[in-house]
Amino acid sequence: MKQSISERIHALRMTFNPNAVRGFIIPSTDPHLSEYVAPHWESREWISGFTGSAGTAVILKDQAGLWTDSRYFLQAEEQLEGSGITLYKEMLPGVPSIPEFICQHLRPGESISIDGKMFSAYQVEEMQKELAAHNLRVDIFGDPLKTIWEDRPPMPLAPAFIYDIQYAGTSCTEKVAQIRSELTKKNSYALLLPTLDEIAWVLNLRGSDVHCNPVVTSYLLICQDQLIYFISPEKVTPEVAAYLKEQQVELRDYDEIETYLHRFEGESILVDPKKTNYAVYSSIQPQCRIIRGESPVALLKAIRNKQEIAGIHAAMQRDGVALVKFLKWLEEAVPSETVTELSVDQQLHEFRAAQPLYKGESFDTIAGYRAHGAIVHYSATPESNATLHPEGFLLLDSGAQYMDGTTDITRTIALGELTEEEKTDYTLILKGTSALAMAKFPAGTRGAQLDVLARMPIWSRGMNFLHGTGHGVGHFLNVHEGPQSIRMNENPVALQPGMVTSNEPGVYKAGSHGVRIENLTLVCKDKEGMFGEYFKFETITLCPICKKGIIKEMLTREEIEWLNNYHQTVYNKLSPDLSTAEKNWLQEATFPL
Repeated sequence: MKQSISERIHALRMTFNPNAVRGFIIPSTDPHLSEYVAPHWESREWISGFTGSAGTAVILKDQAGLWTDSRYFLQAEEQLEGSGITLYKEMLPGVPSIPEFICQHLRPGESISIDGKMFSAYQVEEMQKELAAHNLRVDIFGDPLKTIWEDRPPMPLAPAFIYDIQYAGTSCTEKVAQIRSELTKKNSYALLLPTLDEIAWVLNLRGSDVHCNPVVTSYLLICQDQLIYFISPEKVTPEVAAYLKEQQVELRDYDEIETYLHRFEGESILVDPKKTNYAVYSSIQPQCRIIRGESPVALLKAIRNKQEIAGIHAAMQRDGVALVKFLKWLEEAVPSETVTELSVDQQLHEFRAAQPLYKGESFDTIAGYRAHGAIVHYSATPESNATLHPEGFLLLDSGAQYMDGTTDITRTIALGELTEEEKTDYTLILKGTSALAMAKFPAGTRGAQLDVLARMPIWSRGMNFLHGTGHGVGHFLNVHEGPQSIRMNENPVALQPGMVTSNEPGVYKAGSHGVRIENLTLVCKDKEGMFGEYFKFETITLCPICKKGIIKEMLTREEIEWLNNYHQTVYNKLSPDLSTAEKNWLQEATFPL
């Protein structure tokens, strides 16, 4: 019989040492500090019942809390109800941080425990400093759920596969040469790569270990004269083994990483303490000089080569065709009042799956009707599954993995009659989307400097959204990738030509509606200007933006022109691959405002 949440928490508490250990912190990550993880590492979900991708559970002897961000406030409230776990909403005034909470509830001399594989070296160091000021300790344990998680999913052992050069554009050999050149500049003999998307990019390998993210659970050590790849033998097919041998990659078992690093004889190694788990970081041979710094791979990967850029354009075109077919179907089907959030998800999947080079979704589709649209990362269940009616908004956030690119798009679709408030909110978000899309900026500009453009229209009405405005997107890789971003938080990484980011302002009103419009954009060169080069965004997502919620009088001439030009591009690029009826539908959907 399946354990209840309270039974699971009780079982964990029974493992505490009554003399010193007073609690355990369980984050939502894996040994590679991934955002999305294989089922084997869904520990925080198992202990709390909260299924969002981001959150940390703290289980003390006499109470429990869960910290998550604004994307999941409404979802977490629902899922934690009756569990005995208190929700702590990050970034809101008066909400204690996890270390503050621990300091409030533990007595001097006591300790909080963590699994050293689930926290970065940097996180552990910062936590140790903060707690030491209150005479509290951080104890590094192994996995506390090893003995109490019944029917735990096994370690991911699906085979890896080769990502063809026709899609990757650059060979593994060329990438390793680039990385070694960067290591020479940093006077480092080796680079430790624990991050799954970076490893997949370097080796031109992909896998199916993480739902929607085609990565391979592994570690990679890049030295000036050798490449050592730590991967479970079951994952290496004869074809992959032959390919890796050709790339002069030495294979080691996944579980050998700490032992190998403890005996490592290289004189220096570059390690990012924010991306490397504490257990692996701590295992490095003490005589080896650790150079703390960011991996050069993240930036190399973020700047798309010509083949990747051609691929993402092609993927966007096929994705756009699927979306137009879907939107036409939706408009015709909603009046029957038989369409639900779950059937929307299924129908969209079928249109995408019919496209060449389709490999699956890039994340689970968010189809939120009316009030569900206000739940930023809503996921429909059989219990919550709402029927669509010809009124109000449907917020639809979805994406696909194609061999030649990863897509991510949000459209808020008017299904019928709207309130003035809904129309106003929708138009304000469109203003923010277009303002960012039209931005031109000098070389060296960071995402945080542009973020205000997308927020200003809603800020002027006393509204805001707490998620980022833009994230990087991988190339047939993770839908969320760095190092670039567009958000309120400072990020020192400048936007450079070849980077892909999302543009997705939103506004969410609990119990009423949510609005978000999201396109992916490519940073491109614009022109030479005062003090150097200037860049711009090319909107590469191809799909009409619903016009039914727009209050035209709220838009400037420039905003109307941007929308009309975008729609003309959408029609020109998608219409050749559509039937006559679909073309007619698209012509109406993209007709100038």
